[in-house]
Amino acid sequence: MNRKITPTDRLITLSTKIIAILAAAALLCWGAIFCTDLLRYEQTNDAQVEEYINPVSARVSGYIHQIRFEENQPVKAGDTLVVIDSRDYLAQETEAAAALENARAQTTLLESKINTLKNEAAVSASRIDAARARLQHQQQEYKRFENLLAAESTTPQQFDNAKAALDIAASEYQTILRAHESAVAKVQDAAVQAVSIGAEIKRRQAVLDQHQLSVGYTVIRAPYNGRVGRKHIQEGQLIQAGQPLTFISNDETPKWIVANFKETQVRQFRPGQPVSITIDAFPGETFHGEITSLSPATGSRYSLLPPDNSTGNFVKIIQRIPVRIRITEGRAILAQLVAGMNANVSVRKQ
Repeated sequence: MNRKITPTDRLITLSTKIIAILAAAALLCWGAIFCTDLLRYEQTNDAQVEEYINPVSARVSGYIHQIRFEENQPVKAGDTLVVIDSRDYLAQETEAAAALENARAQTTLLESKINTLKNEAAVSASRIDAARARLQHQQQEYKRFENLLAAESTTPQQFDNAKAALDIAASEYQTILRAHESAVAKVQDAAVQAVSIGAEIKRRQAVLDQHQLSVGYTVIRAPYNGRVGRKHIQEGQLIQAGQPLTFISNDETPKWIVANFKETQVRQFRPGQPVSITIDAFPGETFHGEITSLSPATGSRYSLLPPDNSTGNFVKIIQRIPVRIRITEGRAILAQLVAGMNANVSVRKQ
């Protein structure tokens, strides 16, 4: 039995045909645009916004006294972020300062001692001249009595007295000479001791400087303008030297894009080559940039455990080459970009 076609059926059939034709036309247009872009551009959606994000770490150990920032807070270079209890380090600084003052006082005492020894050496040197003169006089007397004894013009007793006086004068001269040598040696010993104390002063000054640095390190400041990230600490917490306390982004350097292109796409890439960028967070907006540099190695080579293809378990996988891109137009939006945002990058084929 034949069913009669109603006007409604004709309308539905016509509408279906029109929709199918429009869908086919849209699909053909999309395919044409896609193929055209594929032939004219190298594209990747494996791209992210990057910026310098560094940890803020403690340089000394201690208990946290104050935390002066909140997560995601903008900060300026030099702003205080964390204050560590510094009483232990202040006590060590005071002790080091006292030890330095004691060493300097020892230097003053030693200088006074050196001056005294130099005076004693000068006095002994002047006594040497007098003793030498007496010795020379007694030598002359001995010669005279020796000649007189040979001429039988004096008695042996007088000659013996002259000889004894000569021996006493020689002994006194040697004693004074050795005393002078001892005084000079004491001056030299004191000078060596002064050098040693000078070195000790430098050592104690270095110790004091180190303690002063430690006191300064108890106040942790922002190294540059930026925004702090997650906070991993609480007041009263014991932290160790080198422990990361938070992370800070660097607003003093511009953000950039790292696009990971396939190794089969980068053959014609050159620094300075223009690129087009779209950010998923800002749909409909296109940014312009240029290639800054290409990585000297594939991304897998920078991984913690780079693959070793010589093991025999080899499966060929197309590698990715990180390409660094600088944004040249649309820089007003840079402040709104966040590290890690996804991006799409297109590079026109040459």
